[in-house]
Amino acid sequence: MPSIIDLCRELRRRETEAEKLLWQHLRNRKLCERKFFRQHPLLIQSILGRNLYYIPDFYCAEAKLVIEADGPVHLYKKDYDKNRDEVMTTLGLRILRFENKMVLNNVDGVLNSIKEVLLS
Repeated sequence: MPSIIDLCRELRRRETEAEKLLWQHLRNRKLCERKFFRQHPLLIQSILGRNLYYIPDFYCAEAKLVIEADGPVHLYKKDYDKNRDEVMTTLGLRILRFENKMVLNNVDGVLNSIKEVLLS
């Protein structure tokens, strides 16, 4: 069974075009001088005491912000995404979701939405 670190590395290798484009704008503190991580594991303790991991597409610890670039697969996992978002919100994280086609067709608009949250 692969470790969580191996899984994150594999997800980075298999990034979508939208994730690749967004990462070019978020990496190296390019956006509002905030540090972003991509495919970074977040440890969540369940009420049963088990360790669970969520791996958001992008994460800024300073702003407690999770950014997801959602492709077609998310149409089939809406309940999972909703539950995951509720858990992360309970932990004080903010979640922004953008469809891949929105990132690809309007990256400036997406970046402006992210900036608004970072500066609020």
